[in-house]
Amino acid sequence: MLVLGIETSCDETSAALVDDVGRVHAHLILSQLKDHAAFGGVVPELAARKHLEHLPTLIARTLSEAGKNFKDLSAVAATAGPGLIGGLLVGTMMGKAIAAAHDLPFIAINHLEGHALTPRLTHRISLPYLLLLVSGGHTQILCVKGVGDYERWGTTLDDAAGECFDKAAKLMGLAYPGGPQVEKMAAQCADIESARVRFPLPHPLQARKDFNFSFSGLKTAVRQHVEALPQGALKQADVADLCASLQATIADVMAQRCARAMDRFAIEFQTDSPVLVVAGGVAANKALRTRLEQEAAAKNFRLCAPPLNLCGDNAAMIAWAGVERLRLGLTDGLDFKARPRWPLHELKKRTE
Repeated sequence: MLVLGIETSCDETSAALVDDVGRVHAHLILSQLKDHAAFGGVVPELAARKHLEHLPTLIARTLSEAGKNFKDLSAVAATAGPGLIGGLLVGTMMGKAIAAAHDLPFIAINHLEGHALTPRLTHRISLPYLLLLVSGGHTQILCVKGVGDYERWGTTLDDAAGECFDKAAKLMGLAYPGGPQVEKMAAQCADIESARVRFPLPHPLQARKDFNFSFSGLKTAVRQHVEALPQGALKQADVADLCASLQATIADVMAQRCARAMDRFAIEFQTDSPVLVVAGGVAANKALRTRLEQEAAAKNFRLCAPPLNLCGDNAAMIAWAGVERLRLGLTDGLDFKARPRWPLHELKKRTE
């Protein structure tokens, strides 16, 4: 079984070939970072045009690098949502065209399911497991019961963690994308505890007993600290300390919610080796991984995180999600419509 994966949900154009034993035969990602940097964020129309321009060549190169052709494929899987509708249309239409031309099954993949199932590609973990899905657009805690079976236990009530990182970075005059810049500056902080005393930040919803998140207040608090600093260009030491405080606070908030979720998971699923998975673009943050690893160990859970190159948007995870679905006979018609909004917990309807 060999599946071609196509990912065009935001500003990464990617194609990959993955088989049913988890071998990635070829995987290419074309970043549009430089195209959008001048605008301080992703421009949807520009992203769609770049996908349209580069995707055919990228797919051809992927097949060539793997020494394969369309006749070797078992199916085509393409991200059909959630994401920017222009990019989604480019990827899904390309996937449908290949499937139709070569008489192959077409599989419409939820981008979030790609993230959710990545640890089964990289670490071969068993179901069920607990998932912290954290990216620029989503921050959720989910129970992964099976392919297409995701129970959402908590979500953000406003901004996602990645969005908070990016907007806070912009307030501090850092380049786009902000998340990696915050992590880079935080590493220059000489004393993290002193930085947190100097730039105290709130822990939103800490007193609540649910698993939900809120990050808009953190962004506001960062703005207030920036405005309180002396007029003129910000000093690098000030930015480093504020970034360190922000990063540590977000890691604390996530660890606290995950700790509650692990307690619930341990009661509902009495597995021998429970696993907490962190996936999504923000999962690349090393401080967050370290904090979650500490919390998981305290709860007798194992933390599982994909390698850094599979944390962001990529087609390898889309191809693997296609493999998982194809195994179960879950394919889609060529009339499947791309969806800019597509909650992960709604996927069970497709498998019933």
